Amino acid sequence: MNNSVKFITATALAISSLSSQAEVRINGFASIVAGTSMDEDKSLYGYDDTLSFKPESLFALQVSSDLGDGLSATSQIIARGENDYDATFEWAYFSYAISDSTQLSVGRMRIPFYRYSDYLDVGYAYTWVRPPKSVYNLTFSTYDGASLLYTSTMGEWDSSLQLIVGSFEGSVNVLSDDDPAKLSNMYGINWTVGNYWLTARAVYMQADASISFVNDPDPTQQLNQFVGLLGAIGATDAANGLLIEEDDGSFLGIGVSIDYENFLIDSEFTRVEVEDTLIATQNQYYISFAYRFDEWTPYISFEHRKDENDDDYSAGLPTDLNLGGGPIDVRAAYQATLTSQETENDVFSVGARYNFHPSAALKFDYTKRERQTSDASVLSVGLDLVF
Repeated sequence: MNNSVKFITATALAISSLSSQAEVRINGFASIVAGTSMDEDKSLYGYDDTLSFKPESLFALQVSSDLGDGLSATSQIIARGENDYDATFEWAYFSYAISDSTQLSVGRMRIPFYRYSDYLDVGYAYTWVRPPKSVYNLTFSTYDGASLLYTSTMGEWDSSLQLIVGSFEGSVNVLSDDDPAKLSNMYGINWTVGNYWLTARAVYMQADASISFVNDPDPTQQLNQFVGLLGAIGATDAANGLLIEEDDGSFLGIGVSIDYENFLIDSEFTRVEVEDTLIATQNQYYISFAYRFDEWTPYISFEHRKDENDDDYSAGLPTDLNLGGGPIDVRAAYQATLTSQETENDVFSVGARYNFHPSAALKFDYTKRERQTSDASVLSVGLDLVF
């Protein structure tokens, strides 16, 4: 019995057991997305120049149970095309209503980085085929810990204040797609206010970040060798400036959404920083405009991302170190290592959503990414459903 079958069987047994004790509700959502790169020998968002359904398609079930007296349990099972539809737990947590306005949750939950974090995989919840990738670019989205949510009203404004604490252990994408990472002592605050047409939010997260490069695709492990060289010549600060070992990491996000009559405007700005490390500081934003014409909602959006690395400890490094094989410009090599993590791109998207069914939407999207080194574009069609 493979892992997916074991997983589904165990889930079915758990649901059967719970149903005799509490009210169980099962909801689901799915996205079937087909796309192709419009440029030969170039890829974007996992698509090359052959039509594919795998990179962004998914199927998910969410199981929630009201255990009574303010206690509930929620889990989300998701199978992604990019992972050959192997089913995994995305969420699994308990919630307790301390009062009508305060809720405590513990377990594995979504980190509230973005405006649509809670609906990140629910394509039906937003207008685009995909959230703007220049901003929604972190390769992890969940944490293990606790969340305290307080909701209130301030005149005509609804307020939602969330405090989180916890940790993350998994894989991120720095030098490879599978760099082992650990975020400890994670804490943050997420505040959202809104009225009938305007929503604004601000979020700040902090954590001690550690990332290993044991899966560096370079077979010579060039970075690790270079760090060893820096240590051997006594350049401890420079070596530590490349490593990511319990360094201060932070995330700042600000967003505004407008839904006025038939006009829709979404915009978010985020900043990601891991101090004194190889990781470049990321600054990115997007702004999106849409207009509803009955069942049709066409949209356009613009994204910008710029990664810069100013943690430069190269000033005292030698430019002509001779190890027997000729002089080595260590300073230039250090600066090149930092520069390798820098990037800048603009992304333009145009598309439309068609609500042909109360529980389904068909979407069309053309996206072009412009970089200094190369451009790439993708054409995609998606079907989003909730059930």
